[in-house]
Amino acid sequence: MRKVITAAILAGGPGSRMKGILKPGLLIDGKTILSRTLDAIRDIFDELILVTNKPEEFIKYKECIVVSDHYRGIGPLGGIHAGLQNASNDSVFIFAGDMPLLNTELIERQIGLFKVLNCDILVPKTGSSIEPLHSICRRSVLNQLDKYLSDEKDHAVREFLRTVDTRYMDLDETEEILNIFSNINIPSDIRKIEKILKSEK
Repeated sequence: MRKVITAAILAGGPGSRMKGILKPGLLIDGKTILSRTLDAIRDIFDELILVTNKPEEFIKYKECIVVSDHYRGIGPLGGIHAGLQNASNDSVFIFAGDMPLLNTELIERQIGLFKVLNCDILVPKTGSSIEPLHSICRRSVLNQLDKYLSDEKDHAVREFLRTVDTRYMDLDETEEILNIFSNINIPSDIRKIEKILKSEK
């Protein structure tokens, strides 16, 4: 069942450690990361937004609304702003564009908890680690985010989270949970992900 909530995938720009290749377009076991992401989420959300400053690279993804950052060169917080700014729903689930092992069941659980808590932002947490690029945000924080981006020099997502009603979804530090949040930073990470996928077959 589709939720009345928007999904925003932060596709970003070329990864400096990935030879300039856009990470969502990287092949993992014969399938792009973005295709894997869409497979995991398309049946959950009624609106899909893709945030990228290279929209020409994503023309074939017709099911997505492709938008670019208003605040450029400031990292993920600029992408979160763009997702919130262009969403038509009251809440937006933010996804990193380089997480190939997203789990539909966990996403559904997080949405359910978000509705119960009625907070501004809900972020998963394993031990002392948080996952702000797997968070749900209310569009009502957009004005505050605009002010923050205009006034503050520190554009770290974690710093902004302290300025609004942010709650945390505590998860067990199991291998299964940690794998869900695995992302691609360097070429060797691709081999690690493929090994995990092979073990799950």
